[in-house]
Amino acid sequence: MKLDFLDLDTLEVAKSNMRSKGKPPDVADILPSIAKRGILVPLLVRRCARTGEEAPDGARFEIVAGRRRFTAAQILKREGRAVPPLPCAILDDGDDADALEASMLENLARVTPDEVGQWEAFVGLVKAGRSIDEVAETFGFEPAAVKRILALGNLVPRIRNLYRSGAIDAATVRHLTLASKRQQSAWLALFGDEEAYCPTGHQLKAWLFGGAAIAVSRALFDVAESGAAIVSDLFGAESFFADADQFWTLQMAEIEARKCAYIEDGWSDVIVMAKGDWFRSWDHAHIAKRKGGRVYIEIRDNGEVSFHEGYLTAREAARGERSASATEPKPARPELSAAMNAYINLHRHAAVRADLARNGGVALRAMLAHVITGCGHYRADIEAQRAPKEAIAESLETAPAEAVFDERRRAVLGLLGFDPETPTVTAAPGHRPPFAAVFARLLKLPEPALFDIMAIVMGETLMAGHEAVEVVGLELGTDMRQYWRADPAFFEQLRDREILLAILGDMAGEAVARANEKEKVKTLKTIIADHLEGTNGRSAVTSWVPRWMAFPPGCYSERGGVASVSAHRRLRADCEAWQLDLDARDSAAECGETCVGEGKEDPDADSKAPPLAA
Repeated sequence: MKLDFLDLDTLEVAKSNMRSKGKPPDVADILPSIAKRGILVPLLVRRCARTGEEAPDGARFEIVAGRRRFTAAQILKREGRAVPPLPCAILDDGDDADALEASMLENLARVTPDEVGQWEAFVGLVKAGRSIDEVAETFGFEPAAVKRILALGNLVPRIRNLYRSGAIDAATVRHLTLASKRQQSAWLALFGDEEAYCPTGHQLKAWLFGGAAIAVSRALFDVAESGAAIVSDLFGAESFFADADQFWTLQMAEIEARKCAYIEDGWSDVIVMAKGDWFRSWDHAHIAKRKGGRVYIEIRDNGEVSFHEGYLTAREAARGERSASATEPKPARPELSAAMNAYINLHRHAAVRADLARNGGVALRAMLAHVITGCGHYRADIEAQRAPKEAIAESLETAPAEAVFDERRRAVLGLLGFDPETPTVTAAPGHRPPFAAVFARLLKLPEPALFDIMAIVMGETLMAGHEAVEVVGLELGTDMRQYWRADPAFFEQLRDREILLAILGDMAGEAVARANEKEKVKTLKTIIADHLEGTNGRSAVTSWVPRWMAFPPGCYSERGGVASVSAHRRLRADCEAWQLDLDARDSAAECGETCVGEGKEDPDADSKAPPLAA
């Protein structure tokens, strides 16, 4: 391989280039940079197999990798700009496999091609002499994954072309890999008929299996030993039974065998529910096996089977309780009446409360024990941090702030003598430790440790989106730059072009935003990401946080709909109203003192206690 500068007219895109087919590439993100600085990264080329007059337009070199840079240079030339010779790395002659491999390596590192593009490239490598194991090792694939991609050859060419052009989506292609050639042809006929219904996506699976797509994972029996016919998704994601009737014969036989096993194990009865009927837990009561509980076997239409052990109908359970109570001996008359018990409890409560008012240390420990154990009137709900999307949940789980809080939480669990793997310090209902045990532990701890425990309990119960987050964050001066970096989940939610331009202006300046105001949303996201990472010639912007996440928060438009900003405004309005009320009360108090001073002297002035601090 050698480096050289080649004229634009001597280049053409090689057929071995992964991006040689399909519509012209989108170069909006790199065009401004190439127009200003030229092409900095060399194109990968080789000598054209067609020379002399056979080569189109005098081209003498084929572009193996770098079609987008080449396309951008062509656009600039059509606009009348001077395009200097392009930097190129020239491959040695005679190895088609090396050329195709180089094209794939560069393109896979930039934008992952679709499965059809991978299939075409892998087929080319295999034809050029590469084994499946060699292809897998070169590109970091498992051999099984390469085999599945190569198996896309079982799709008819027209379906592959429809997928490549964007006419059908990935979900539809994946389900079509389950279809026979005849089914694929029938589906294409529906697709080409404007008046016919053509199933796509998940509806296509039901069409292929006649509405009875039963996943292999639903089987209770040993699928390998059953000999049942299986249809597998060529992508390896799903496998289904080809014959639904055969599945149900095998499944019901296994259910009957398990019913017999339950009876032999001592259960009073086993009810096999009709297929499609739901087990309504609210109509049943949980009863132990030794008390006559039975087993209900619930069968869903999709083949899923659930076993509900130890249940009777609510009516049967109530009848059993009445018969049991009738045989119990009549309880003896209690020593105290309910009224006398209330009298004693209230007086003891009053006495303890009076002593507690003079002992803040014990009161602090008692309050913490109440919150941790959910004792009495106290109810502390743990913030579940529910995310509307899986990507957001994953982003939160891996956030530095969550790692810091989890480390402190584990230290507090150790102080309390709890298992370090306990998910929360504040116990969930049904798993609460005894109040007396927690209170006794807290009495042995020094006050600095109590503050550490209180901080974790407050953090676990702090409600996301509540104005309390705003108040505490402002008081602590929370700096989001220490805990947050833009991640894929953040960019996935950014879809508003106006806001993206505002963010770009906030980050790189208004001039950059104006220069890109006609770009697509995807391109704007790419430019912002380049600035955050300092790549592709963009100036690096470190420690950036969007206005919505800062303390205090801000916004990029006057359209509203920003929860953090709304909470901050409510907080300010409430504080201002409260302060006005305090000022009015202070003014009234001052007026009263003036009136007393102007009249006769207050004889009880010295005996009055000072007012409590507001």
